[in-house]
This record gives sequence, C-alpha cells and structure tokens, in this order.
Amino acid sequence: GGKSEISKPLTDAIVCGPVFIADWEGDMKITREVIDKDYSDRFRNPEKSNIRNRKILNPDRSLGSVIKLLTPSQTLYTDEFNTWLDTIPQRVKDLVLIVKRRYREEWEENWEQYFSVDSVNGQPANELRFKGEKLITRLLRVGFDQNGSWRLFALRKDFIPAQKLLAEDDITVSTVAPLRLLNEIGPGNFKESAKFVHNCEYRLFQRPDDAIHRGFDKQTEKDLARPGNFISNFECLEQNDAVEQVAKTLTFEKYTDPMRELILSASDKVGEASQFVSSANPRIVDGKPTKNPRYLQTRPDLFDPKSVYLSLSGTRLRRKIDHQNSVLYPVRSVLPGRRNNPAEDGGKVRPLCCFAPIHYLELPELFIDFIVSVTGKSPSTTGAGSEGALTKAPFNAILPIHDLNAALVSYASTGQGAFVTSAGYIGPKYKVAHDVSLLIPEIWSRLRDYENDPNDMISKGYLEKVPKLKHNGADLPTEYLGYRITRRFAHEFLGRIFTDPISVFPEDMIQPELQDKEQYADSLNNLVDAGRTVAARYFKDGCIEKACPPLRALLEIMANGSWDGKGLLDPDFRKLFDPASILESEWYLQRLATRIEVTKKYWQGRIEYLEEFVKDHANKEASRKLDIEERLNFSKDALSRLDDSDDAISRIHGCLGVDPSIYR
Repeated sequence: GGKSEISKPLTDAIVCGPVFIADWEGDMKITREVIDKDYSDRFRNPEKSNIRNRKILNPDRSLGSVIKLLTPSQTLYTDEFNTWLDTIPQRVKDLVLIVKRRYREEWEENWEQYFSVDSVNGQPANELRFKGEKLITRLLRVGFDQNGSWRLFALRKDFIPAQKLLAEDDITVSTVAPLRLLNEIGPGNFKESAKFVHNCEYRLFQRPDDAIHRGFDKQTEKDLARPGNFISNFECLEQNDAVEQVAKTLTFEKYTDPMRELILSASDKVGEASQFVSSANPRIVDGKPTKNPRYLQTRPDLFDPKSVYLSLSGTRLRRKIDHQNSVLYPVRSVLPGRRNNPAEDGGKVRPLCCFAPIHYLELPELFIDFIVSVTGKSPSTTGAGSEGALTKAPFNAILPIHDLNAALVSYASTGQGAFVTSAGYIGPKYKVAHDVSLLIPEIWSRLRDYENDPNDMISKGYLEKVPKLKHNGADLPTEYLGYRITRRFAHEFLGRIFTDPISVFPEDMIQPELQDKEQYADSLNNLVDAGRTVAARYFKDGCIEKACPPLRALLEIMANGSWDGKGLLDPDFRKLFDPASILESEWYLQRLATRIEVTKKYWQGRIEYLEEFVKDHANKEASRKLDIEERLNFSKDALSRLDDSDDAISRIHGCLGVDPSIYR
C-alpha cells in the first residue's frame, strides 16, 4: 500500500489555524526562561559531546537545533534535563520556535515587544500576533485516533513541502549500470552500480481513497472535473443530484473550484448531458459506497512540463553537465510500502499489523517479503493475501523467479538498503491510511547522503533489531521483521519536519507488540504461514530449479524451515546474500557470460540482415541514403569487441546479465 501516495503532494494533508496562547503572561514568562536558560549541563556524556553553549536566539544556532534541544532524549540528555523539558507545555515550546523563527539580531533582548494578543472584555485573548498581524500555524495529519479523529502535529515554521514529480506507478522497466560507465549522476551511497527506472504508462490506474472527503484530494477533483476520463466504480449522478448538492451550501463549498464548477454546470443541464461523477460519491455496492473507486489519471508530468524542465535544468546546472549529455536520475532510495490490517470479521481475516512505521530489511528478509508480497486486507483485492491479485501476469508473462534472480543482482550491485513503510494500520490501534506514505518522501528528501545508509543508522541507534519475544511459551519469528526505527530516529529526523518530533510516533506505535500481544503474535505467524504456502508453489511447479543459489536456499527455509540444516539467521546462509559474494559467484559470472552470448547473437543477426540488404541490387539507392555500409561496419566492430569473452565480461561486471535458465 502507499505506492502512489509516495508521489502525491503533502499539502492535501495540511490544515492551518491560529497560534493558540492559553495564558499570555504566564506563557511569555516561561518562554523568556527557556530562551535565557544555560544549556551547557544538559548532556549525559559531556565528554562525547560538542558543548558550544549557544543561546537559543544565537544566529549560529539553527531552528532545527532548537527543536532538537527542546526534545527529550534518553540517550543524549540527563534525567534532570529531560524532566525539566517535560514540564514545559508544548504550546510554549512552539512559542519559543516562533520567536526563534522571527527573531532579528537588532532586537537584542527586546523581542517580546513584537508579539501580542488582543484584549477581549478586558482579558488577554488567545490568538498570537506578530507586529499586529495574526500568525498562522500549519498542522499535518498523521493517521487517526481510536475515535476516528485526526492526529494533527505542528509543522516547523520554516517547513516547505518537497516538490515531487511522479516518474512511474505500476508498470516500469528498470536496469542497473556500472558507475564506471556513467557520467555525472550526482551524490549517493552507491557501490558498484546504480539503478535506473523508466515509466511504461501514459495513464495511471488510481484509487483515490481520500477523495471521498470533499476538498481533501485536490488532484483527483481536478482530474475528474476534466472531460475524457475513464472512470470505474463512481456513481453516475444527474441533474437532480447536482441541484441537491449545490443546495447544501456548507458541504458544497468544501469542494475545490474545479469540482464545484462541474457540479454547477451539471445542475443547469437536463437528460444525458447532465450526467457527471463527483469525487465524493463512489458507486453504491451492496447498499454501501464501494471502497474501490478508480480512474485513469493522465500522468501529471504531461500536464506540468514546466516543472519537469525546471528540474532537469536545475540538475544540469548543479552537476555542470553540458547539453551533449543526458541528465541521469538514478534510484537513490528504495522505499517499498505495505498495507496492514488488524483482525476483522470475528477472526475470519487474520491480523497483519506487526510492523512499525518504518523497517529496514536485510536481503534475506527483504526477499521473503518480495516473494510472498503479503498484504493486508485491501479495497483492491477480495481479502488479505498476495499483493496485486490478477494485476501482474497480464503484463509480465515470464516466471516470477526470473525477476527475483535479477532483483537480487540489482540489490547486490547497487548496495542499497530497502526501508519498508506501513500503510493502513500500525498495530491494531493506529489507523494511518496512507499518511505515513505521504510523510516518507519528506523525511528521505532531507537526509544527507551518508544518513541514507542503514548501517550508519544502526550504528547511531536510529534503527534497532526487532527483539526476540515469547508468546504462550513459544518463540515468535521476529527475525522476519528485520530492524525498526527508534525514538532516536524520530528525535533526529522528524525534527526536520515537526516541532514535537517524538510525539508523531509514540512508543506503542514504534513497538506494536505493546498494543496487543495476541494480534502481534498472530501477525507474525501469518507471515510465516503465507511464506510457507507461497514457497511450496516454487517447488510444485519446478521454478525452484531456475532459482539462483541464494534464493533456492531461501525458498527451502521458507517452505521447510531449514536449508542443509541451517536457519534464517545462520551465518553460512546469510553469507550467500553478501553483495561481494554474489558479484564474485559462479552463477553471477554465468549470467554475464550468457549476456555476452545473447549480445553476440544480436549483432550477428544485424550483420546478416544488413549484408543481405546490400546484396540486393534493388536496395542500392536505399543503401546509399541510409548509409548501410557505415551501419554494417559499426555492427562488425561491436561484434569484434565481444571476441575476448573474459574482457567483455569484465566490462559489464555490475550489470544484471541474463538468466541462463531462460535460454536452456
């Protein structure tokens, strides 16, 4: 879940409101104390810390540094300092950040005179003003509480949402290329190769879950108001429906302008000409609105070529690339999404809610995830099961094992880690819909190059191995969950977005087992059971014979619990997935040799075709115009460079190669 949402604008989930002051004089007094405090004694281990003792309003201290300073941390700060931080109301911390954001050096110590509240009936009001103008705070929705109310969190005063360009959605072609063959590709923690993807679709098959809330999904309302749409599972409305909606002014005004104009237009027409669909009115199925409304969205970049051009031009200038060379955008982060659900229908739908907001999976666990593609109950499917039911085979006729073999080579050659993000639910308690998916690009776009390295995150305590756990006397297979984010991750990275970063993901969200141990245990067992079922199919249909050695071993563990008596955590097994071992393995070199053979056959075919073309006297004039002789020489030269197989293989080392089993 959340694949499309990663590329949608965050602005739809942002709400605005006034800056609230509960007690003007009291809050300003505490604000002054916080700003003037000496923070030099806050560190738990001062000998390991860079103590510069900068005042909060010091221009050398950034807004992010102040947020980090005012956020409790059990690893960085003393217990006394954390206790003091807990006594400061969040609204006062927000007020400190507002002062920091607006402060100018020439004010010196007189900053208070620039802030005020109105007086109502002789008493201070509750809306903050700066130089007489009302201030606005922005809040981001990150899920819902158990009553269905929005969980809103204040954004930093200097926060600007990331600009996103949707590059692809469901159908994509990808490859990897060795770095030594590439010109400037920009910063990134690549190993031997970089991965590139290319879109294969003109329109994207969207399911706008949030469009049922009028005015929330602005892009969907804009798209559906255009003519020429392909629409599925939206209710066909007519003039009387339009008139009824227009009459209900309060709800009608929630729509964005394009949808309001469409409905107003339909209210003035009669018969078939008045028919329209509203983003807030999905088709009624079995007496209730369907949760699977769909439409084909024309790729947004086609409607916004200016943003594409500016992105390309900006990147070209930043990297100093001349116009003779292409601007390359390699994959810098791998962020798969998964949909989770609690137990439903009295246990008929098993829970799948053991995941924290973000997990890092090493290659064995990641490929278990890919092989099973397990998903929670989704509006797109008939229930929980393997993701993408009936959507893969029509577009990809080869066996899944061939894609898995190539994917393993891709991860080994690029050396990139995958961070899996949650949609739907986190534990049975927190419904998050796609809000975490929307948030992920904001986090990752603000990471420095080295911070995207999972090993760096683990060493600094931003990720922790999911701990072992027993339930009813049995060990739970928590190793399937890899690593998950910690409070320290929130302290470090969410502070670049929110004013109170550790409140966004509370402790029982980061550790879902604290919500309901029974459902946590059943979710893990559900993962193992699904893996066993799916892996057994690879043995039944013979695909296991086409699996590369690491994946064959993994499938045996999934199906039977062990490989040569070794389990998932055995060092000998895990060494099979070491990137260096993969790229030096006999089976990988065989893939490269097969690639050379396939390429030889290609050029031999081109040469034979061109020679036959030239021999025909009827093609003499065409051969001259098309410069066939030069094309023929080019083809012969390309073929000659493949004569030395060892040299040719060394040149393409780091590429995907070709699966030999396809050509047997």
